[in-house]
Amino acid sequence: MANYIFAYHGGEQPKTPEEGKNMMEKWKGWIENLGSTMVNPGTPLGMSKTVSADGIADNGGSNPLTGYSVVGADSIEAALEIAKGSPFLEIGGTIEVAEMKEK
Repeated sequence: MANYIFAYHGGEQPKTPEEGKNMMEKWKGWIENLGSTMVNPGTPLGMSKTVSADGIADNGGSNPLTGYSVVGADSIEAALEIAKGSPFLEIGGTIEVAEMKEK
């Protein structure tokens, strides 16, 4: 079994505290249902900046990273199936999935 990083991009902020609470309940339920498959639920991220040879750009570029998680799965296909169940998709976000290579 390999570990896969889920890089969360975009997604809308809740418009009301009630929406935020509802999303958090869905998020916690999704994580609980994954059990030991969820290696590290990660954390939401704040404003980012992008560093390149040309300098530093504000706002994380065209597709800012907003959070991450690490899951264990038997294949990239299995990891993608797990990602498809994330409530993050319900708020307009996308999830980039990549295998974490061993050193």
